[in-house]
Amino acid sequence: MELEAKIHEIKKPIMVLGTSSGAGKSLTVTAICRILKNLGEEPIPFKGQNMSNNAWVDWEGGEMAYSQALQAFACGISPSAEMNPILLKPQGNSISEVIHLGKSIGITTAKNYYQDWFIPGWEVIKKSLSSIYKKSPNCRLVIEGAGSPVEMNLIHRDLTNLRVAKYLNANCILVTDIERGGVFAQIIGTLELLKPEEKKLIKGIIINRFRGDLSLFEEGKKWIESKTKIPVIGIIPWLNESFPPEDSLDLLERKSSNSNPELKVGIIKLPSISNFSDFDPLENEKSILIEWIRESQNLNKYDFIILPGSKQTVKDQLFLERCGLSSDIKKYSNHKGNIIGICGGLQMLGNSLEDPFFKEGSITYSEQKINGMGLLPLRTTFFENKLTRQISSESLWPCKSKINGFEIHNGQTVLDNIQNGIQIKPIFKDSDLGWYKENNKGGTIAGIYIHGIFENDNWRDQYINLIRKSKNLPILNTKSISYKIKRESIIDNLANEYNKHLDIKAILS
Repeated sequence: MELEAKIHEIKKPIMVLGTSSGAGKSLTVTAICRILKNLGEEPIPFKGQNMSNNAWVDWEGGEMAYSQALQAFACGISPSAEMNPILLKPQGNSISEVIHLGKSIGITTAKNYYQDWFIPGWEVIKKSLSSIYKKSPNCRLVIEGAGSPVEMNLIHRDLTNLRVAKYLNANCILVTDIERGGVFAQIIGTLELLKPEEKKLIKGIIINRFRGDLSLFEEGKKWIESKTKIPVIGIIPWLNESFPPEDSLDLLERKSSNSNPELKVGIIKLPSISNFSDFDPLENEKSILIEWIRESQNLNKYDFIILPGSKQTVKDQLFLERCGLSSDIKKYSNHKGNIIGICGGLQMLGNSLEDPFFKEGSITYSEQKINGMGLLPLRTTFFENKLTRQISSESLWPCKSKINGFEIHNGQTVLDNIQNGIQIKPIFKDSDLGWYKENNKGGTIAGIYIHGIFENDNWRDQYINLIRKSKNLPILNTKSISYKIKRESIIDNLANEYNKHLDIKAILS
């Protein structure tokens, strides 16, 4: 299908642009997707280019940003890498892995990205759009922009804002965050920097995160509409619903709200943390308080510790050694400590990490093979090709249960020949997906390759009860509400709030 020739035949796409990063584009798209689904439409989310280490794997094994996966859930459809054809995964030092249509195809510096990857990037965006419309000709795309559409030093090589908007002749919404202050300047400044043909695409303005009495902004609304000749189609109040942030910097602002927790969980804040949406199900447990650990300390106040995934496992393990957290974790393991390592965290718990192709953050030859923490008798070798796939398995510990999730990793992990008598057991029927051992004093150390493990309700409940039992807390016999049902409820609540304050019909025609 030559999409350019058929633009007039498709349903008008909606595109959400922002006056800045963090203005609320991701959640606005999520809300609109659910609103349109409830109206009987066929919405499909799209973001041409995203930069994030919080990833998802689709059923074809393709990587995509988790934010677009969440938006697909809001549409009631399965996520697909076509919804996020370009994913940049930062590796530090202004270097990123480039993923096109779910597959890793290279490494780039920020300086060389637009020179080397702009033309193939635009081609893969157009290819994805054509494929989506070929499969779903009656769909309505709900497109998310990135950052600001008027970064003047980059606008000539913009892949995911105005280029997409003009290509699809989309009805655009400009979202601004009033919480940051200077909302009038944000709006007027952004519009003034648009070319006349670009400004014509802006069909509505949303004021996001308004605190207090909405009627107090009525004069401000009139002023904006008079000055811009563009209607303010929504003033969205401050919402307290918890959603995964798009990049790990937002974790600094994220605090668990439980005031009287029975269990306290510490998650190690790795410099190259990835897939932190793994822990959203724990955020939704009323009995659990989550704290992020960024520096050396006595860890014995935590009932269990989590080592999350990492985009640069060798680099992060060296960081843990230098800052003293590696030593803290080892001490914790000797005091009835309970530890779970997920993906990169699993690899760090082993005896050794070998990086012959410099894939995981080693910089010098001396760093190509380093020691792990030695808490599990495992050795990991990082190869050139990455494994990405959806997983369906069965757990053996802490209970027998069906398990779903996904893998994203370079490393291959095997049992080390040097086990020093340690009794290590497989966690799953697929024995290479995870291992655990019990401490002499009653704690457990587990390493798991499955992202999304805590979304498996029975497994999560049983693991939490294992910890509760070790603390002489009563076992939770009643099953917790399914996390996926909770996620649906949160999306519904978000959409309902937006629906109260947003004139969506103003931009559908």
